[in-house]
Amino acid sequence: MTDLTIYSLKDFPALRRAGRTAAEVLDYITPFVKPGVTTEYLDDLMDAFIIKQGARTACRGYHGYPKCTCISPNHVICHGIPSADKILKAGDIINIDVTVIVNGWYGDTSRMFYVGKPSIKARRLVENTYHTMMAGIQEAAPGKTTGDIGAVMEEVANREGFSTVHDYCGHGCGRVFHGAPNILNYGTRGKGIKLIPGLVFTVEPMVNTGSGDTLTLQDGWTTVTRDKGLSAQFEHMIGITETGYEIFTLSPKGYTFPPYKD
Repeated sequence: MTDLTIYSLKDFPALRRAGRTAAEVLDYITPFVKPGVTTEYLDDLMDAFIIKQGARTACRGYHGYPKCTCISPNHVICHGIPSADKILKAGDIINIDVTVIVNGWYGDTSRMFYVGKPSIKARRLVENTYHTMMAGIQEAAPGKTTGDIGAVMEEVANREGFSTVHDYCGHGCGRVFHGAPNILNYGTRGKGIKLIPGLVFTVEPMVNTGSGDTLTLQDGWTTVTRDKGLSAQFEHMIGITETGYEIFTLSPKGYTFPPYKD
């Protein structure tokens, strides 16, 4: 593959700053995620916070996308458009996906949030999705392949009877929003692109309680589960090092999966 971008260790401080800024946005919004608020309200808060950090959103204007972040509740898999009409209610689970640009460098991450107390099934899904992502990340090292990452993620999701989404995937990141390599949520061990130091990409499994089939709504962005089952997603941006990987988007407050506590 000729369009892979290989970054040097001199680039890692800029990647760390962009990744940390994105993670700080999710830390900041955490106490505001509660019943009765709209997804547009959360988006407006994050928009103002990003500007205060000296950064800007990568989402608004990207192929016409209208908002600062993507907020995807319940059966929305990804690319949910924040709206004044979408009011969060107790028991909802939501994904908030943030991508910022800091001095030309992209930081991309997402987390799941509980709105009040979720169902046991929803909690199992969210926790499994986090473990699915981390299992994929732990496969990342020089000599491994993108297929190794995808294979283990699908194995972890399937272990609890869940399915991974095949229509969307992780991607190269750094100086660009989306680039090579693609990091599929499924795969075959030993297949795909061989990982080498300097590759930077996101690992972002989308896991459903039902099938992995998707449907994109008429707005051209919002993608939902075709069977209306719940969906969850976590996302970290990582860089391949000489000995393994570095996660650029860890929460400064130590938040992993919900419920988040200081």
